[in-house]
Amino acid sequence: MNGEVVCEICGVRDATDECVSCHKRVCSDCSIPQVGVCVECSKPQDKGLVSMLIGCGAVQYGSFTLASGKQSSYYVNIKKAITDIPILKKVGDMMAPYVEGSDKIACVELGGVPIAVSLSLHTEVPYLIVRKEKKEHGMEASMEGELSEGERVIFVEDVTTTAGSLVKAIDLVRESGGIVEKALVIVDREEGAAENLGNIGVELIPLVRAREIVP
Repeated sequence: MNGEVVCEICGVRDATDECVSCHKRVCSDCSIPQVGVCVECSKPQDKGLVSMLIGCGAVQYGSFTLASGKQSSYYVNIKKAITDIPILKKVGDMMAPYVEGSDKIACVELGGVPIAVSLSLHTEVPYLIVRKEKKEHGMEASMEGELSEGERVIFVEDVTTTAGSLVKAIDLVRESGGIVEKALVIVDREEGAAENLGNIGVELIPLVRAREIVP
C-alpha cells in the first residue's frame, strides 16, 4: 500500500481527510465538503447532538470575526440548527428533564424563541419571551407572557459566550417576581458565561460545550 491510508468507511479509496466529529480517516468521496464531517456523521437521525450540529453545517471551522470583534477558529450558526426539525426535537428531548418543577420557561428574543416554543409544547409548561428592548408602542411591554410572583422560571438560550443579554433578562424576570436558578443552553462557548451567571446565583446547564466541537 506504500504507506497509504485506506478510507475507514468505504475501505477502497485513499483517506485524504479526517472527520472532525468521529475522527475517522476518510476519502474525499466519503466526506462532506466545507463541513468537515464524514457521510456517516452527516446523518443526524442516527447521531448525538454534536454530530447533528456539525452535520447540518451549523458548526464551521476556519477564521471568523465574532460580533464582539474577537477572532475565533470556529463559528456556531445556531440559527441553522434550530430551523432543522430533527435537531430542534433533539434539543427539546434533552432539555425536557430539566424543566420539571418549573412554572415557566423563559427566553430572550430572537434565538431562544424556537427553543422555548418547542420545549413548551414538549412539556406543556408555559413560556415567556423577554425583549432585548422594551416596546416603544402599545403596552410598552418588556416581556410577552404571564408571570406571577414567586413562580419558578427556567431560561433557555441558543448560544452563550459571556451571557450578558441573559443576565439582563434574568434580572428583569426577578424584578417582576420570578425565581430563576437555572439556564439551559444548546452551546456554551466557555468564555465566561457560566461564571457570570454563577455570580448572580444561576446555574448554566449546556447541552454542548465548546471543547466538544473544537478539533
